[in-house]
Amino acid sequence: KVIVEVIVTAEVEVPSQVIILKNPKHNKIGGAAAQMSAAYTKRKKDVESGAAGKADELIQSINVEQYLQAADDDAEAYANLQKTWKKDSGITPEEKKQIEDRALHVPVNLLEHCHSNIMNIKTFLPHCNPNITSDAKVGIHLLAGSARSAYQTAMVNSPPEEEKMRLQQLLKEIRDVEDEIL
Repeated sequence: KVIVEVIVTAEVEVPSQVIILKNPKHNKIGGAAAQMSAAYTKRKKDVESGAAGKADELIQSINVEQYLQAADDDAEAYANLQKTWKKDSGITPEEKKQIEDRALHVPVNLLEHCHSNIMNIKTFLPHCNPNITSDAKVGIHLLAGSARSAYQTAMVNSPPEEEKMRLQQLLKEIRDVEDEIL
């Protein structure tokens, strides 16, 4: 018997400009779908072939709660960023820089987590129970959408050119994985 929690309901006020971070369920569902494909790769022949071990590795590598935390982190970072826009905020230039850095770090961190999870799912796919590979692929597509949305949020925060190029490379790698499974 496999129990996978997919949807958590909660009302959270988050910035309207942040598309995917305001709906952490999207990210969580992507991770949970991939975990479910791994949970169903536990048949006797999966154990004998080593696929069940790969399934366990995938399940352990995906922390779906991190996506809910990303939404909380983003809401906090955005609220702090808004404070820097007020002329009489009393925020020092050093504090403003820290706040701006945090506002950039949150979506970058999400993109990196999505990328890591997608690469782990890709590695697992050849070992996945063939009757449930669609769930692993759904996980890839949902997390890819989350990564692209996080990228757009990061771009609003004006990252240095080198960081922008690094993030674009991560997105290219994600797109390559998506292209492989289409």
